Amino acid sequence: MANSQHRFTVRFWGVRGSIACPGSGTVRYGGNTSCVEMRVGNKLLIFDGGTGLRVLGQALLPEMPITDAHLFFTHSHWDHIQGFPFFVPAFVKGNCFNIYGAIAPNGSTIEQRLTDQMLHPNFPVPLQVMGADLKFHDLEVGDSVSLDDAKVETALLNHPGEAIGYRVNWQNYAVAYITDTEHFPDRLDENVLKLSRHADLLIYDATYTDEEYHNPRSSKVGWGHSTWQEAVKIAKAASVKKLVIFHHDPLHDDNFMDQVREDTAKQFPNSLVAWEGLTIELGQQPNHPNSVTVSSPIYSPFAEERSEVSA
Repeated sequence: MANSQHRFTVRFWGVRGSIACPGSGTVRYGGNTSCVEMRVGNKLLIFDGGTGLRVLGQALLPEMPITDAHLFFTHSHWDHIQGFPFFVPAFVKGNCFNIYGAIAPNGSTIEQRLTDQMLHPNFPVPLQVMGADLKFHDLEVGDSVSLDDAKVETALLNHPGEAIGYRVNWQNYAVAYITDTEHFPDRLDENVLKLSRHADLLIYDATYTDEEYHNPRSSKVGWGHSTWQEAVKIAKAASVKKLVIFHHDPLHDDNFMDQVREDTAKQFPNSLVAWEGLTIELGQQPNHPNSVTVSSPIYSPFAEERSEVSA
């Protein structure tokens, strides 16, 4: 417990966008949709409830009762909420989860949208069956949430139906979680830059390549997602220490993602392509208090993948 008070750990449970895509072509990077766990001191923070949330829920069972956890949603498109009805700890009495989300353009709250997802004929069991204490919080874009010595900032992202990005600040560390956003054609997004500025870690939606995004036969312009090339631009402009490519297209198999990894690293060496099980520890090296350590205790697509990046 003493060590947990001085750690900032980021673990990836779902790294895909759009739809879960398990299969032989996605074994190494994984096929679950968006879900990222952060351990900030003694706090448990979860970002998005895609199908990766189900797997995280299984991992949390030995830790119950969970009395101080916080679940932040970027928005409520299916790939970011489909794991919620299968999140076992939410069904267990004695657990407590604070759930945050912005009010949608149609006026619905995150509580209403998660409830609707579990109503007939969409789902057999209603949200009210969940035995945990679920405390819902409506966020206004630009709000900050203070959790003891941690602070979570928000900003509007460029996505159909709106989405919000997050920045988690704790002690001298900062992690930006920016997914489901589309870059602008003529400028960098000031909201994205604000969340990313000098971050130790930038997790960024790079669903497409530039070639796919601008393909005249199948353009992705207006679909609400960005590219790894734009991720590099943001990382450089914001002086980010480490970049993580995230929200992979379901059509991009392991070999495709290997190429994205290589291409991104050529332009921004301190970069990774996220895979399920990827774990990043901030500031764990005694001689380098601002170091970023990468490991994967669950599974790594790369043999003994481990690196350290000092500030």
